[in-house]
Amino acid sequence: MSSKPQARLLTQQRFLPYFLTQAFGAFNDNVYKNVLLILIAFAAPGALPVDSDLVINLAAGLFILPFFLFSASAGVLADKYDKALIMRKVKFAEIVIMSLAAIAFVTESYTALLVLLFLMGTQSAFFGPAKYALLPQHLKKEELVSGNALVETGTFLAILIGTLLAGIIANQPHAHTIAAVSVVAFAIIGYISSRWIPDAPPSKPDSHFHWHPVRQTRHTLSIARRNKTIFQCVLGISWFWFLGACYLTQFPNFAKLHLGGNAASVSFLLTLFSVGIAIGSLLCDRLSGHRIEPGIVPLGSLGITLFGADLMFATPAMIPVTDSITAFITQPELWRVFFSLAMLGVSGGIFIVPLYAMMQSRAKEDERAQIIAANNIWNAIFMVASAITAIVFLSVLGLSIPQFFLFLSVVNLIVMLYIYTQAPDFFWRFMVWLVSHTLYRVRHKDLSHIPAKGGALIVCNHVSYMDALLLAGACPRPIRFLMDKDIYNLPFIKTFCSACKVIPIDATDRRSVMKAFTHVNRYLEQGDIVCVFPEGQLTYDGEIGPFMRGIDLIIKRAQVPVIPVALQGLWGSYFSREGGRALLKIPKRFWSRVHIIAGPPVEAAHANSAMLREQILALRGENR
Repeated sequence: MSSKPQARLLTQQRFLPYFLTQAFGAFNDNVYKNVLLILIAFAAPGALPVDSDLVINLAAGLFILPFFLFSASAGVLADKYDKALIMRKVKFAEIVIMSLAAIAFVTESYTALLVLLFLMGTQSAFFGPAKYALLPQHLKKEELVSGNALVETGTFLAILIGTLLAGIIANQPHAHTIAAVSVVAFAIIGYISSRWIPDAPPSKPDSHFHWHPVRQTRHTLSIARRNKTIFQCVLGISWFWFLGACYLTQFPNFAKLHLGGNAASVSFLLTLFSVGIAIGSLLCDRLSGHRIEPGIVPLGSLGITLFGADLMFATPAMIPVTDSITAFITQPELWRVFFSLAMLGVSGGIFIVPLYAMMQSRAKEDERAQIIAANNIWNAIFMVASAITAIVFLSVLGLSIPQFFLFLSVVNLIVMLYIYTQAPDFFWRFMVWLVSHTLYRVRHKDLSHIPAKGGALIVCNHVSYMDALLLAGACPRPIRFLMDKDIYNLPFIKTFCSACKVIPIDATDRRSVMKAFTHVNRYLEQGDIVCVFPEGQLTYDGEIGPFMRGIDLIIKRAQVPVIPVALQGLWGSYFSREGGRALLKIPKRFWSRVHIIAGPPVEAAHANSAMLREQILALRGENR
């Protein structure tokens, strides 16, 4: 599932040391935590001060607690100081903590190991904001999805391998000694890789840090709520961790009580889920065209609902008899369960990567680390909520684990519908993505002519009712369209237009024209991209018709670069007017190849309708 942008990042110093550092961090966290939990579970009588079940639950709480206590402060520090320096200091602290843990392992001091688990959680709480806030400083915007895909892939594979290795270590005759050497060695490797991370200068060096945990936490959470889209990303990421915690916690009993498996079977289920997330993360990068595409988030959430629900329906009514891991894997009754579990992971990977990339790209540079800190706090809250939810539905209400999985799928659908109504960009971008990847095979050319920042006016020929959707899907930035009022008011189209802040215009009404021009100028002045279909209506013959009156006035008043864009391949489609009215004829073809071609930008002072018409004709290959 590799791709060129990802392979290229893994060869560059601005990403590879960072990738290795965060992967070894997740790996060592899980080796230490899971070895400790297994040793506690099988500790000799009298070795623990209290009951082992209570200690295991206490351990889980001790690792999460620092995220509530220290995430806000970690976010402020990550904005104030060099993020690469913070990562190196945190990794050095990990060596110290793991050295103390090695002594505790050898002496079998479980109380000390629990205290050190709290310190490991603290180390992770300070590592997180610097880790995610650093990415936008070292990567270009078009590389953020590839970078986050690799980070999520590395993280979940590290969690998987660390968990499996912990089981192997804990089952060795000299488990305490092996664990002691391992956690120190892995901490040293992580620190060495962090030494090669390039500097990441502070984004807010003049800020003042004061140790006020409660006040700082409230302030950090309020920062994340200022931007609705960012906050919906935070909630979506936290919901992903809620679901992940729910599923992962139930794997042991699910395998034992419903699938007839053993301890090795649990590892197999964990492997399917984790590898699925890794594959989904890399697949997300390809589906999005290596750019931030919120439109594929609903695709991931839909998969989570469908495949999560299928876990219940695929669970055999009678528990299969399996006496080995080979018999478990080759049991035909379980293959559908395996498939749904793997696809649940794939859907999760598709869902999570764009949310991280959007959160990083849309956050202000001097607030990015604090927003990521707020995200970590919400993640911790949702993970605690997942434990409470599982207790209520499995212990209090007495539901079975497959029924619990169905419940999670239904709730996931409700939560996602809520998020998409609060931030409609996700749903409408999904519609754009769906159209551009099912009805058409869209190819782009020279879209780099559209500026990455600042206002710009796109002038494009008008061939079909899909033009706005296809252009919105092709452009890496949101587009504000100037659209004929009759089309704007069509059912369903109007909902889309309102969500995308389309500017309606009635060319026969002077007041409507002047009002539309005012909106165009306001959007351009605030740095947005506006698209105008200068013909004013769909073409009746496939040719570029005469431009509407007033287009020159829009161009002259724009005072921003003007980019001519040509659409090819849409004439003759179901949504064009070839052979009669659009939508009322049998289409000649489906999945037709469409080209969207951008020309070099023209300064508004030198642009006019005649010149732009000729440029669009030339882009279509019809030089006249």
